[in-house]
Amino acid sequence: MPAPFSALLGLTLALPPPPPPLPPIPALQLPAKPSGRNGGQDLDPRLASGRVVIIGGRPQQARWQWQPASASRGEQLWLPLELLEGQLGIRSSSRSDGSLLLEWFGRRLEVPAQGQRSLDDEVAVEVAELLRSLGFQLDRRGEQLTLASEPLPVAGVRQGSTGSGRRIVLDLPGATWIRRQDNGLVLGLRSQPDQRRDLEALGLVVGEERGQLLLQPGSGQRLDQVLTLGQPFRIALEVAPATPGSGEAPRPGTDSTGPTIERTLEARLQALLAGQVTWQRQVLNAGPRRMLINSIRLDPRNANLTLQPLTGAGGMEGLSSLVALAGRHQALVAINGGFFNRVRRLPLGALRDGGRWLSGPILQRGVMAWTPQRLPRFGRLSLEETLIDGSGGRWPLLTLNSGYVQRGLSRYTADWGPTYRALSGSETAILIRAGQVQSRLDSQQLKGGQPLAPGDSLVVARGGVPVPGAPGETVALQSRASNDLGNEPNMIGGGPLLLAGGQNVLDGEAERFSPAFLGQGAPRTVVGSDGRQLWLITLEGVGSSGPTLPETAQLLLQLGLQEALNLDGGSSTGLVLGGIQTVKGRGVAGAVNNGLGLVPITPMLTRTLPE
Repeated sequence: MPAPFSALLGLTLALPPPPPPLPPIPALQLPAKPSGRNGGQDLDPRLASGRVVIIGGRPQQARWQWQPASASRGEQLWLPLELLEGQLGIRSSSRSDGSLLLEWFGRRLEVPAQGQRSLDDEVAVEVAELLRSLGFQLDRRGEQLTLASEPLPVAGVRQGSTGSGRRIVLDLPGATWIRRQDNGLVLGLRSQPDQRRDLEALGLVVGEERGQLLLQPGSGQRLDQVLTLGQPFRIALEVAPATPGSGEAPRPGTDSTGPTIERTLEARLQALLAGQVTWQRQVLNAGPRRMLINSIRLDPRNANLTLQPLTGAGGMEGLSSLVALAGRHQALVAINGGFFNRVRRLPLGALRDGGRWLSGPILQRGVMAWTPQRLPRFGRLSLEETLIDGSGGRWPLLTLNSGYVQRGLSRYTADWGPTYRALSGSETAILIRAGQVQSRLDSQQLKGGQPLAPGDSLVVARGGVPVPGAPGETVALQSRASNDLGNEPNMIGGGPLLLAGGQNVLDGEAERFSPAFLGQGAPRTVVGSDGRQLWLITLEGVGSSGPTLPETAQLLLQLGLQEALNLDGGSSTGLVLGGIQTVKGRGVAGAVNNGLGLVPITPMLTRTLPE
């Protein structure tokens, strides 16, 4: 019988992880988040707030804010966008002016950029009327907010078709909550045995307990979209054949954060990681508070695993679960990666894969760079690019393949994705191919999308800056990194840089992080090295919100690290082992833009595994 997974990976302390974000990018010329804490609105002195939200009987850490009705407006409830999407099933889409459109069971809510609020480090919107209009009750008790609705009976099950797969429709008498769970769903519904049999006949794996219906796509299938419709109320599930390497999540009923981790991690992970990787869970003190630390350690020079950036299919735009990113790349271990704009679903920082800049560095922030099978290197990096026009004029390019929007010129290539779509209200651009300007594009053309072929460069002008070059003109591009870290083929950016040469080098001001972000406690994801091994680390508070960045740096020194870089944190913090998400930043698996994974080197994929 194989040894327990804890023994294979060097587990030293088995503690159930507590349920405990995303640092705001500094204010931009064209901000993607509200620049003020309260979206420019005055707060009622009777304002109430808390950090626990209960949906379907399940408590989770999420900041909320409530204001009573006044003579000029109704009751207001502000909730994070991540919670609305992942725990209620609300769909959101963003526009180039920063506004949001929310859709839920036939109701539509338009939220302008100035109507969005920052709660700690999350984008939040006001949804009291939307929730009440669909039958949800709001119950506030101290720090806890309960969004209450009775489980609804499924009225019918039927099947339709879509362009690439099947559509399964659940007819309902009203609206309910929809929780994303790995690659499946948990819904506030009650069903009959014959309805569950119908769902299973349609290729779903089905479970039900305590008024909650659990649905998972069957083997070889994936859940493409979940749509909520009104008049009449329906939930439509679009199921399509799984793409190669998409991976499968645990089946309904599998608790991916509970004590069954050792029994459910797949045999391939146990076989391949034994003797190569150490997984350790321990509790350390940060002053009077206790922090739960998960660390994955290996020597990449002697392992049959390689460190690889994890990205979604089809380019840099969009978010995905960490489980799906790991499955797509066949990563046996994965952590979440760098920062991103949750509203626009775009990366904010360096990401380099095999010498290709998928997303360029910004703001001289910290990065980790590496060559496969070698220890990584750490530092701060910027990328200086210049366009030289036909007259010898030099035009600085501020960013490469980036969701960081500011006034000036930026460049986009096919590594960004097959199409570029405008990221701000008014943009112009030139398309360069083989050193020659092919065409000029106006704002309307960019809003509609400009295809990008390999070798193309699209230089985009924002904020009224003129776009250089004319069709037929010969131009040149120069690109230079600020130091030799830019020569490494792989890179991930984050910030702040925490440790270098065994010293605490935390300097949030130099990397343009706000003092509020530096002093805020939150779940953290860190990548580092002790000079002998690569470390992938998550840190969570035991009964608290998590460590501040200064506390994180001190904890890492206690662990013996020499180099360390802070990555995205808060609700993005995640650790996936063998397709199971064992760490969820605030108790909920937040969607992310990118990640880091340990992927078997090709010969290992065909290795014969023990029975």
